[in-house]
Amino acid sequence: MSKESRLDNGLARPEKALKGGGLLVLAVVAVLFPQFTSDPAVTNYGVLALIYITAATAWNIFSGNTGYISLGQAVFFGSGAYAMGIAARDWHLNGDIVFALLPLCGAVGALIAVPFGLIALRVRRHTFIVITIAMFFIFQLMAFNFSFTGGSSGLQSPFLNWPAATYNTPFYYIGLAYAAGSIVIAWLVRRSRFGLQLRAIRDDEDRARGLGVKTMRVKLAAFTMSGAITAMIGAVWFFYLNQVEPQTGFDPIFDLTLVLMAFLGGYGSISGPVLGALIIEPLTLWLNTQPAFNGGGLSQILLGAVFLIVVLFMPRGIIPTGGEIITKLRMRGRPAVIPTTTMGPVASAPTISSGGAR
Repeated sequence: MSKESRLDNGLARPEKALKGGGLLVLAVVAVLFPQFTSDPAVTNYGVLALIYITAATAWNIFSGNTGYISLGQAVFFGSGAYAMGIAARDWHLNGDIVFALLPLCGAVGALIAVPFGLIALRVRRHTFIVITIAMFFIFQLMAFNFSFTGGSSGLQSPFLNWPAATYNTPFYYIGLAYAAGSIVIAWLVRRSRFGLQLRAIRDDEDRARGLGVKTMRVKLAAFTMSGAITAMIGAVWFFYLNQVEPQTGFDPIFDLTLVLMAFLGGYGSISGPVLGALIIEPLTLWLNTQPAFNGGGLSQILLGAVFLIVVLFMPRGIIPTGGEIITKLRMRGRPAVIPTTTMGPVASAPTISSGGAR
């Protein structure tokens, strides 16, 4: 083994140990977070951040791997909330038993994703974005006009007999379970042959099809998976806020926020949407509590400005850009090309006398 290879291995071991230790610390902090404070205003930040981590990770499973930017993710989010509310109302369910409906909400999201995907995934890139926006407004209008959705009044969630002082804590751990589960799913997808096929579609869909990838089937599977996860976390959000209305369940700002989270943290990476959600959602909540940003949509204007700055100056996001900077710092002072090594003794070159050959 060459000296350079040994040096690379020596640097890789502490780097892996540092990553593993960092993940362990983050997991411990996440689990113990509600124990550090009993202030509902603080735990509210944690609950909503976990909800958006789950939704952004679900969005990234499809859009980040395929390159198809979806602006209709609120279709699944709102549909999951309404499915939970309608089922609990019509079946007269109250208390903790309502959370048994979460898999049903995921099934509703998956069932909506199949015809939605069969229509939208027949087109490419920019046209796909337009179709997802159109589907979003169709679902929002249906929520406004159908009687079983409650119309413009929306739906109220069933009563949960939980202590007011610790009301947020169960929601925090439910959100943490969904966030962790979605991250694990995203990691498994990325390391699988299925994830490789998705990234092949992102790089060159026609070439991927020529290599034997069933592109429509693969895209639809990822789209359905993303829709099911988003619908379930939408149902959790519905119970946490105690109501859903057409303009909140099907909110265009929700879609734009997910895209901003993914691009800010690192579009296409697993940790990127997580970091983006941990930055954007608490920042948005804090801005909404400030009188200077509470009216006139100033907080949305500021987020839009942040999105433009990210796209223009840091298009790959914080994590990939930070990784490149760290790599450059590590490689500083090292040769750009590793010199080759000889396996045997070097033969001496023949000498030529000054008198020339005889």
